[in-house]
This record gives sequence, structure tokens and C-alpha cells, in this order.
Amino acid sequence: MPSEAATPRPASTILLLRDGTAGLEVFMVVRNQAIDFAGGALVFPGGRVEEADARLGEAFRIAAIREAFEESGILLARRGDALLAEHSLPREGDFHALLTEHELEPAIDTLVHFAHWITPEDMPKRFDTHFFAAHAPAQQIGSHDGGEAVESLWIQPGRAVEEADAGQRTLVFATRLNLLKLARFETAAQALAECGPVVTVRPEPFNDENGRWIRIPEEAGYGGTVFKGVGRPMKPIGD
Repeated sequence: MPSEAATPRPASTILLLRDGTAGLEVFMVVRNQAIDFAGGALVFPGGRVEEADARLGEAFRIAAIREAFEESGILLARRGDALLAEHSLPREGDFHALLTEHELEPAIDTLVHFAHWITPEDMPKRFDTHFFAAHAPAQQIGSHDGGEAVESLWIQPGRAVEEADAGQRTLVFATRLNLLKLARFETAAQALAECGPVVTVRPEPFNDENGRWIRIPEEAGYGGTVFKGVGRPMKPIGD
């Protein structure tokens, strides 16, 4: 008797962008090996949407800003009409209480919807994840928290994929494809302006005599419909 599919948990991921000396760069972190989901993988900051995020309106965008702050220290917020250029606020404690205390509002208007992925039904842990992209404030450099993330770096998207292909990094499939999508752009402004409409991706894994493959919608804008299943796989139910 087949197992009932797990309900996807709402989640948000953020691609913090800047223009480096050699081109577009994105902030990424390496997850602690002890974490059950994607432990040891190179990822964009992100995590589950919390109930408190929904109280401020656009829950997915609020969650993306909160996760960016908790996992990188970069805070996308404004005081009045002015975006926060820099800060010395602690990451510990309640994020929403911190905003209230310092009279800050999440700068949800700075986020561009970049992608939407839902984990396949045969996976034991499933996420309904919205990816957002945003300019990182120039004076906020970013760093990992030393808990959930054990390393952080600004890296060109194409280079992150190259390092994974060389066995130096671990990527999950969705991260790999979004890095390749991001690598098409030369600047942060271009990426935010031209990333295109978002089409929901529900990956469909399958195997044939040539190995493991994953099918996604062509209209999602990743340059194809069937991709080699490279990157870190998740363990399907029953395996």
C-alpha cells in the first residue's frame, strides 16, 4: 500500500545579489552537516515560513527577509522612507520584536519573485518554496551564524556550479538550476529586471537505462524540460 504524500511546508529562500569585480555574485551558506535536510550543502539562505511572518502580511516575503537576517546578518528593512544601509542589531531573539523595537519595516518591495518549487510527492520531507532575489545593501557584507550555517561566501553563480561539478561543493537540484538561471545575467540589476515570470516547478524524477533524470516544465525558464539528476538527491519514501 503506497504511503500518503507528505504535505509541503511553506518556505522561503532568498538570493542576495551584488555586483562583484568579476561580475554578478550571490550570497550562499554551507549548511551544518548535522541538519537533517540538505546538511552540508551549499544553499541560499532560507527556511520555513512561521506564523509570526503571516501577521505582517506577505508571509513568504517576510520569511525571506527574516531568514536573510538570521542566516547572513543582512537586514532588508527601512525606517520611514529610508532603506537601512547598515546596522549593528543582534541576530538572536525574536525578529519581529526586534523590528518593532527599532521602528523598522521589512522592505518587501525590494524583493523580486524569482522561482517557485514544490518538492516531489515521493519525498519524506516536502517544501512549497518561493525564491526571491534582492540587492544586498552595499554596506552589509554578510556572514554565517555558526549554527545552522558553518561557512558563507559571495560567489559567482557559474563558479558555484563548477565547484560542485568538480566535487568541491554539494548542491541540491533546485539550487543548481537556480544558480544556472542566475548565471545568465551579468549584473544584479539585470537579474532583477529580466528574471521573467514565475512558473511553479514540481520536479518529476524518473530513471532509465542512462541513469536518473528530472523533468520540469519548459515554461519555467530553465532552458529545457529534462535534466540529468546531478546534485544531492533526497531519499524517496520507502527506500
